[in-house]
Amino acid sequence: MPIDAAQALAAAPRRTGIAWTRRDVLLYHLGIGAGTPATDPRELRYTLESRLHVLPSFATVAGAGTPGVISALAVPGVDVDLSRVLHAGQHLTLHRPLPAEGTATATGRIIAVHDKGGSAVLVMRTEVADDDGPLWTDEAHVHVRGEGGFGGDRGPSGRSVPPAGAPDRTVERPTREDQALLYRLCGDFNPLHADPDFARRAGFERPILHGLCTYGITLKTVVDTLLDGDVTRVRSYGTRFAGVVHPGETLRVRMWRGRDRTRVAVSAVERADAPVLTDTVVRHV
Repeated sequence: MPIDAAQALAAAPRRTGIAWTRRDVLLYHLGIGAGTPATDPRELRYTLESRLHVLPSFATVAGAGTPGVISALAVPGVDVDLSRVLHAGQHLTLHRPLPAEGTATATGRIIAVHDKGGSAVLVMRTEVADDDGPLWTDEAHVHVRGEGGFGGDRGPSGRSVPPAGAPDRTVERPTREDQALLYRLCGDFNPLHADPDFARRAGFERPILHGLCTYGITLKTVVDTLLDGDVTRVRSYGTRFAGVVHPGETLRVRMWRGRDRTRVAVSAVERADAPVLTDTVVRHV
């Protein structure tokens, strides 16, 4: 069987040294749409190295940009067709603000394999620390079509109750037609986001935007709109990828602010507000 849950769960943690520079951070910020208007002081915090603030979602690409999805597929016991793989969810916990440059050790392992019947979901946890201690913990949920039915635990199935009432803020964020081509330079070269033939094999009419690109755009919107642009106020950020984004579409970001957390829903404006990110929570101070 392509997924051997027992083998994947028993596999030894994989430790990898990672490193990043200001250039990597600047490229990531440009990849999620920072820099418009180019001379706006609020944008220069993301695009000018002399005053650089690191958006916490950079953690998902830091150190050669290997995303949790690809790492999960390299674990013993996992042998699947990439065209059947989708990123289902992402959760990031920050232990302290991310430095603009650094070296660290990333330790990753599969912590759960859920049997959804017609599909399987792998949960890949990566813990990153430097010489001063823990930096962040990242969990990627990887959906593999056609690989369920092995008799395993279904895992959690409940979803959050949608926020009540009108959002406190609603912001629209356009994406570029070449957004995926730019974002992939951060390290995620999955052909689903660039190759039309591969995208059609995977069941899409054309290449789609990386879920983690939408993830970054959304966090930047929350930080800039509700947290005074202060990236250090973010404590954690989780979401479920509910639908695709086609490069060039506009994202509608709805925000419901609480005392220490903001709930978010993201939709595609041009497709009648089709859901893109759901069950999304940014915890902050």
